[in-house]
Amino acid sequence: MTTAIYSHPECLLHEMGGWHPESPARLQAIQDQLINSRLDSLVEQREAPLADVADIARNHTANAIAIVRDNIPPVGEHYPIDGDTSLNAHSWRAALRAAGAAVAATDAVIDGAIANAFCSVRPPGHHARPSEPMGFCLFNNVAIAAKHALDVRGLQRVAIVDFDVHHGNGTEEALLDEPRALMVSFYQHPFYPYTPPRPETPNRVNVPVPARSGGDVVRQLVIDKWLPALQAFQPEMIFISAGFDAHREDDLGGMSLVEADYAWMTEQVMAVAKRYAKGRIVSCLEGGYNLSALGRSVAAHVKALAEL
Repeated sequence: MTTAIYSHPECLLHEMGGWHPESPARLQAIQDQLINSRLDSLVEQREAPLADVADIARNHTANAIAIVRDNIPPVGEHYPIDGDTSLNAHSWRAALRAAGAAVAATDAVIDGAIANAFCSVRPPGHHARPSEPMGFCLFNNVAIAAKHALDVRGLQRVAIVDFDVHHGNGTEEALLDEPRALMVSFYQHPFYPYTPPRPETPNRVNVPVPARSGGDVVRQLVIDKWLPALQAFQPEMIFISAGFDAHREDDLGGMSLVEADYAWMTEQVMAVAKRYAKGRIVSCLEGGYNLSALGRSVAAHVKALAEL
């Protein structure tokens, strides 16, 4: 079995203005770096299907879906959802492709067709609340996939690992009362989306860290916090909200990670997945806005997933 990368050209068509950092160039930078690293030929390339609305409805209210579906503007125009999130003519289909990639990857990994997957898709998802889009995110791809694994595929326990610089508030909210799901993360605090930290529980280990934290801080909290929680929970599948904006070159964050830190975190998650989850991992792109750092970090992440 191999690692698969799910993507689709329609994910390039969603854009929120030429000034916006969450741009189509992000996926292009990733693909260019995978080619430059000669990884593109060593993994399986798969086309992201359109998600069924029923898939999205497992995590989002009818109103949250309608906000996106019913406000698609004409070509050349934008519809603002909030100050930094908007729709263009292609946003609905791009959002369906992003969620569809996560669901299809989940099925393929559970079915044993592939070992694991990275979904190189946009719009990202982890800020999208069950009730509304926000923070560059329309639908919460990882939460949708996790609920598909639980409610459709019959898994008993799944874990979500989030290493974006921003708190995955939408994912935390979606899974807050879900005993079958464990979420572990770190995030810069105080920082967008400015949600107050919640106490750690057996199902929630989301660790705030100060600005300028580097790999030494993150690696220690993985060892001290994440790994004991994951080992105690014994997930049957792991989902990764793979944000790369904690990189030291990314101006939208204030942390100091480098490519080796992302590779190391991936290796730690893989070790847990091999022990408890038959190696089953689906990773979905979240943040990362310095194009060079993003491409290099994703390449390190994919190389670790593929054990190359």
